[in-house]
Amino acid sequence: MAYPKILTIQDISCVGQCSLTVALPVISACGIETCILPSAVLSTHTGGFEGFTFRDLTEDMPSINAHWQKEGIAFDGIYTGYLGSTKQIDYVKDIIATVKKADAPVIVDPAMADHGKLYFGFDDEFVSAMKQLCGEADYILPNITEACFLTDIPYTEEYDREFIDNILAKLIELGCKNVILTGISYKEGTTGIVVFENGEYSYYEHAFLPNSCHGTGDIYASAFVGGLIRGKSAFDSASLAADYVVECIKATAEEENHWYGAKFEPVLPYLIERINK
Repeated sequence: MAYPKILTIQDISCVGQCSLTVALPVISACGIETCILPSAVLSTHTGGFEGFTFRDLTEDMPSINAHWQKEGIAFDGIYTGYLGSTKQIDYVKDIIATVKKADAPVIVDPAMADHGKLYFGFDDEFVSAMKQLCGEADYILPNITEACFLTDIPYTEEYDREFIDNILAKLIELGCKNVILTGISYKEGTTGIVVFENGEYSYYEHAFLPNSCHGTGDIYASAFVGGLIRGKSAFDSASLAADYVVECIKATAEEENHWYGAKFEPVLPYLIERINK
């Protein structure tokens, strides 16, 4: 694919280095035309800021999709991130059905939970809707909390390979073809990525860094999408994305009081070099 064009659907947090303000530059740096559909506009992200503004764009989504159809616009891949409601999920399914090219992959980051809890504003109805969206995906990228909600398996911070294998099997039962399970640690001091593609399990382990940053999940998913659309294997895309996030976290640790996001921009040359190998 000489010059692919993909669509990413998620919110814009104007300040905070997450969602579309991450996806657009990261995927573009991978040499891919990156089209966007904002689901909402926020003045900042919701993690640590107070009094942020929020503009819901749900009702704009069908008319945008209708215009694309009228213009004959279609995409070589669709990547979804944070979606704010079950209604948005329904609209996204319509978009996938109408403007996705026949062989284009659908990548779903079911961004809805972490550390054993759903994000603020989400409930069981949203989880059920997300299960349906994941069922239409070629690749889903949950963390372990999201995977537990999607499979109705009780969350635990202590697990083994058998526990992970059970989660993977139940995720595939949703209908999704392949799973990239992030933040999986089998031993102290390390973490990693489980890649379950075409029924085959593989694992990429890397160092666990103690300093956490907002937005690293969005950075990871965007770099994975960039690698995949550029023709790399799922495992190579998953490991490249993990390495890139590690470098972003290291760069952020050098910056005092940069608590609201990860410094992904100075590390883009690293990603560009890796993506072009």
